[in-house]
Amino acid sequence: MKSRSGTGGLVYSTEGGRMCPACRQPLAACACAAPVQPAGDGVVRVSRETAGRKGKGVTLVRGLALDDAALAELGRQLKAACGSGGTVKDGVVEIQGDHRDRIVEVLQRAGHKVKRAGG
Repeated sequence: MKSRSGTGGLVYSTEGGRMCPACRQPLAACACAAPVQPAGDGVVRVSRETAGRKGKGVTLVRGLALDDAALAELGRQLKAACGSGGTVKDGVVEIQGDHRDRIVEVLQRAGHKVKRAGG
């Protein structure tokens, strides 16, 4: 027989989405745990990638130690600066096209330590 200890229980609800295992509230309303900041070395890396995109290149910005709201706002600013589309997925800003030079310049003006990664 399976034990009903404090570690088991509701993980996902169609009404509230992902649930906190400790307080059993939706993660958006959870007060028991602070959002986890991604650990990094403080360097923002800007690279270009075409893998899995049918040959279309995108510029990736990784290593930004920002919360989700600030990351989404920075993504909007970078898209506007490049005049291109893009998205924010899993803490990575993706900008359509090869805009590495422009993005490095914008991030350096914003006070970030930036490196170009890849070729």
